[in-house]
Amino acid sequence: MNKRDYYDVLGVSRDAGDAEIKKVYRKLAMEHHPDRNPNNPKAEERFKEAKEAYEVLSDPNKRMAYDQHGHAGVDPSMSGAGGQSHGFSDNFGDIFGDIFGNQGSQSNVYRGADLRYNMEITLEQSARGTETKIRVPTMGACDSCHGSGAKKGTSPSSCPTCNGHGQVRMQQGFFSIQQTCPKCHGSGKFVSTPCGKCHGEGRIKQHKTLSVKIPAGVDDGDRIRLSGEGEAGTNGAPSGDLYVVVNLLAHSVFQRDNNDLHCEMPISFTTAALGGELEVPTIDGYAKIKVPPETQSGKIFRLRGKGIKGIRSHFHGDLLCHLMVETPVKLTARQKDILQELEELNQEDSSRHSPRTRSWVNKVREFFTE
Repeated sequence: MNKRDYYDVLGVSRDAGDAEIKKVYRKLAMEHHPDRNPNNPKAEERFKEAKEAYEVLSDPNKRMAYDQHGHAGVDPSMSGAGGQSHGFSDNFGDIFGDIFGNQGSQSNVYRGADLRYNMEITLEQSARGTETKIRVPTMGACDSCHGSGAKKGTSPSSCPTCNGHGQVRMQQGFFSIQQTCPKCHGSGKFVSTPCGKCHGEGRIKQHKTLSVKIPAGVDDGDRIRLSGEGEAGTNGAPSGDLYVVVNLLAHSVFQRDNNDLHCEMPISFTTAALGGELEVPTIDGYAKIKVPPETQSGKIFRLRGKGIKGIRSHFHGDLLCHLMVETPVKLTARQKDILQELEELNQEDSSRHSPRTRSWVNKVREFFTE
């Protein structure tokens, strides 16, 4: 009987890549496997045909010989380079190792988990830096058994189920699958007399006190990594890391925006109208600014270099002062009379004394007359 073209058997083109050939074959092998199709000769034949095609097309040398000479180039009865044959398990170790998981090479040595600690600091501490101590709950190595899990004076023995390999082999039809040993969970060791303190785990829950140095310039959300200060690893694996996440507390005067600081400065109606000098707070003390006459509420004064020097910056940010004109309250009769007199004077030439109000009124009038 003439053999079908191997590319037609798998349903791929002649320029198909290895990944495509492998994917198609895996699908066909699962679809026509004899275990899934008992008493079905056609399915078994398709399974063998696909296996033979994949055996050739997945091997670069055999595929080259097949492309040049066809079936004669890979016929086992001939002396061609492609006539070598591999065992059934060799072909399916690669394919079904992907399906069921090739666990034989896995190790039960796991790095410890990373930990996170949220630390709240003040704006002053973030600007100048600080050093503080924190108390962190973690899983550390048991000090009684030193992480072995065995009672003091004893030691773990080789697992009787897997003979110390950490893996057990299960036979399912044609396939032999390796799985993690259910008794030792892959460690290859068995603790017959567990430690009374950690109950055989090798780790216990504990608290440790660490000193954390906060560098100057850190911002909200920045992380500081303390290497090896996380949870202890298993079976001699390294410990995880501890990440300290910085959270800035709200400040009563300043609001931080990257390296800049913002603050609101109330000024009197008189100072805004006539001008004057204001003393404004900064992160390092006080500074003076000159307020020009006729200053409007909301005007921003920028003080260069009075902000914060970020941890990744070479320069200090700025301090932005937002002036807020404060309306007088609890007026006396005398004050009311003076303000009323001022208002009457302003109305005599409102376009000059209140240009913004005049402009706004004109815009409203134009809007309603359109």
